[in-house]
Amino acid sequence: MSEPRQVDIRCHVDDRGFLYQVFQEGQEFFSTVRRIYVVGNFGKGTIRGFHKHLKESKCYFVINGAAKFVVVSENGRIMSFVLSSRNPSLLVIPPGYEHGWVSLDENTTLIGLSDKTLEESLRDDYRSDPMKYGKDVWEVKPR
Repeated sequence: MSEPRQVDIRCHVDDRGFLYQVFQEGQEFFSTVRRIYVVGNFGKGTIRGFHKHLKESKCYFVINGAAKFVVVSENGRIMSFVLSSRNPSLLVIPPGYEHGWVSLDENTTLIGLSDKTLEESLRDDYRSDPMKYGKDVWEVKPR
């Protein structure tokens, strides 16, 4: 099984503004897109999770705001990733990993890419309590 990973996106900036490409056919880390959807949270601190898919791969990209993603392997290893519209990147989630996210900004919006149709995804959807691993997995830790 491959590991979840965060992939940086190159942003091109000039005097007109900016441009970056979220996805292109043939990318080795996520080769098939069958569905693209948008999810948004109105308020900072809103949690979406946990869920997993045993067959579906997903990829997430934050287009507005920032989000902390919590990803848990089958053996219980907890990983966290921060995605922000200020530093474009993709988070690739292979099948079998529980995952969810919490908004770090107001009005956080993300794009989800999936290698399955909605019908296939719903048949492969396993949900669990967002506090399953404790509320501290969602908190921002002082550093």
